[in-house]
Amino acid sequence: MNILIVGSGGREHAIALSVSKSPRAEKIYCAPGNAGISALAECAPIGAMEFEKLVSFAKEKAIDLVIVGMDDPLVGGLVDELEAAGIRTFGPRKNAAILEGSKAFSKDLMKKYNIPTAAYETFDDAEKALEYLKTADFPIVLKADGLALGKGVLICNTPKEAEEGVKTIMEDRKFGDAGNRMVVEEFMTGREVSVLSFVDGKTIKIMSSAQDHKRAGDNDTGLNTGGMGTFSPSPFYTDEIDDYCKKYIYQATVDAMAAEGRPFQGVIFFGLMLTEKGPRVLEYNARFGDPEAQVVLPRMKNDILEVMEACIDGKLDQIDLEFEDNAAVCVVLASEGYPLHYEKGLAISGLERFEQEEGYYCFHAGTKFDENGTLVTNGGRVLGITAKGSDLKEARKNAYEATEWVQFANKYMRHDIGNTIMEL
Repeated sequence: MNILIVGSGGREHAIALSVSKSPRAEKIYCAPGNAGISALAECAPIGAMEFEKLVSFAKEKAIDLVIVGMDDPLVGGLVDELEAAGIRTFGPRKNAAILEGSKAFSKDLMKKYNIPTAAYETFDDAEKALEYLKTADFPIVLKADGLALGKGVLICNTPKEAEEGVKTIMEDRKFGDAGNRMVVEEFMTGREVSVLSFVDGKTIKIMSSAQDHKRAGDNDTGLNTGGMGTFSPSPFYTDEIDDYCKKYIYQATVDAMAAEGRPFQGVIFFGLMLTEKGPRVLEYNARFGDPEAQVVLPRMKNDILEVMEACIDGKLDQIDLEFEDNAAVCVVLASEGYPLHYEKGLAISGLERFEQEEGYYCFHAGTKFDENGTLVTNGGRVLGITAKGSDLKEARKNAYEATEWVQFANKYMRHDIGNTIMEL
């Protein structure tokens, strides 16, 4: 099979690695890809939102399967464009990707179908939102309705912070059009868990659980980022919680989308909060998480192409998902200053060792080769250093040891990824 992966981050690198292990993968392409992905795939300089060029490229290269990794092209309807051209594609169509594309849609869906989530209100008028917040309980959560690179969520502890938050989202338009509407949501407390799943429109199969660390600084301080590290599985995601979620959240979401005439085929990412009253849905994503994919996919035993084709063909019920009985931890190496201002073009060294050590992975997120062929930084999140271990503590120790193999100026990372598991 000729495979085309659309995207350029650590998630797409993890997908490319999984695809490369399939005996069915003859030739892998990635658009636009990055320096790390280029070791596994032929990268094409086509942006993820250049739909016409992607369709033309897929035809030219006789692509048998396109895998769309990123949220923007999914929400924008790339799957629809490719399918209209007769090209098999893994990922939800535009009318299903709205599950991630609009927080207001997903909250309304949960309310309509009694899927457990936080209480909320939706506003498209800043003045009305401010009026509502005068009577709200604090802390409270403000969410930009649309896509905001995982950063459009503000937790406000006081009325003044909430007032500034409305200004940031709806008036200053910090997150662009994502702030056309805003969801004001009850603040929930508990442990967060990420659960990825494969879906074929009617059947859902759950992958191993994970937990992301969103804040830029140690001890969950600083600004929200796209993710500074993660671990899998989550020890807090028990069999009892899994049973509850399968009954009231996972299948209920798939059935709700089908009932709305929006059958979902692809990956649904469930962001859950384990509250005192039980699991609640924080958010949905319509694709693999980043960096969750970097700890979940290396532990998956299945041929990923077989699973993806089963999703497309409505035959997921015939697949038994299997995961290794171990653990993985990913620590993101970022450029100092991320997620605000940071330098690019800094030389990276020390990656050779990952090719020699079993169970260690270096997933590229923001890298490229400069005009001299030197590997350099090209983004805020640069590399995702992932390691496996027999358990979470060993995986964590291995991952942090591996971060020391890598050198580049202004290297920055959190030092507490997975700290909660050390308390167990």
